Amino acid sequence: MRKLTNQKRLMIGAAATIVVVGGSVAVWSMTRPDAAPVAAEAEEHREGEGLEMDAARIQAASIVLAQVTSGSLSSEIVAQGTVVGTPQGEAVLAARADGVISRVSLRLGDSVRAGQTVAQIESREASTIAADRSTAQARLTAARQALAREQRLFDSQITARQDLEAAQTVLAEAQAESRRTASAASAARVSGDGRSTGVVSPITGRVTAANATLGSYVTAGTELFRVANASQIEIEASVSAQDAARIVPGDRATITLPEGEVQATVRSITPGVDVESRAATVLLSISGVGGLRPGQAISVRIFTRDAQTAGGVSVPEEAIQTVEGREVVFVRTAMGFEAVPVLVGQRSGGRAEITSGLRAGQTIATRNAFLLKAELGKGEAEH
Repeated sequence: MRKLTNQKRLMIGAAATIVVVGGSVAVWSMTRPDAAPVAAEAEEHREGEGLEMDAARIQAASIVLAQVTSGSLSSEIVAQGTVVGTPQGEAVLAARADGVISRVSLRLGDSVRAGQTVAQIESREASTIAADRSTAQARLTAARQALAREQRLFDSQITARQDLEAAQTVLAEAQAESRRTASAASAARVSGDGRSTGVVSPITGRVTAANATLGSYVTAGTELFRVANASQIEIEASVSAQDAARIVPGDRATITLPEGEVQATVRSITPGVDVESRAATVLLSISGVGGLRPGQAISVRIFTRDAQTAGGVSVPEEAIQTVEGREVVFVRTAMGFEAVPVLVGQRSGGRAEITSGLRAGQTIATRNAFLLKAELGKGEAEH
């Protein structure tokens, strides 16, 4: 019995020794010099899922950035739009008179400046206009000489006043005829030799359509060229009558382009709807955007006034990524991006409502955001 008691005492002493030694090892491992960096690194990895990335790398990866907008999806109107030229941004160049095209200076896609002649048309009408102009100029010269002669005779009291007044009337008629023929020649762009008329561009831009064929006969009014200035464009968007009633001039809008979203403003809304399409047209003003061409179809998103009072924010669906079972959005920071967990509400038209996690005005990654997710996963694997 005494022997068993001694064995128990030995076992209890050994266990106590193990506990003391283990505790000492644990205390030493936590107090050693390199323990603090390791713990800090682990804590940093748990708290912040960030990526360092400068602007050059973002551009090289074709990651598109966008700003978080306020308002629910119900306050947004999605429509299809078409790029059109402003009244000063597009011109149709037509033949001024019947005749044969004798010279074509430009081709499709060429640049043209305002006042430049792009084609010449040999025309009998041009000859007639030039002859009328010359005749009117000769009559004007003769009327001036006759008035000067009558003025001298009247001053010498040789002729009556009515002769002087008659000469003044003839001069006034000659001046009016000279102005008329000169205006006609200018409008027809009659050449100096009076054989041809010119086709002149009134604006600076590029030739977007060229229907002139050298040697072909055309009649007055035939369209020969179209010129457009890509910097003077606007957007025509079609919306339903119900949506048109919610839109007012000055509302904010965005245009979706391959390189991201571009801001626009509602300029006006047509008071009626098209008879065939039953849609109203909304004109959007946009400036300073390159790469858009008249006739191009684009997607438009209009934010109505109730978007300012609606709760929540919305982002493109492609901005939302799933990391470790959580839905996150990569928010732009001074150093790169941070994966911010979010709660997603309803989704519609390629957009999603964010009910928690983001605020309006933040900049996020949208297109190609999955590359950031892959980069984040690679960093965690290395860690």
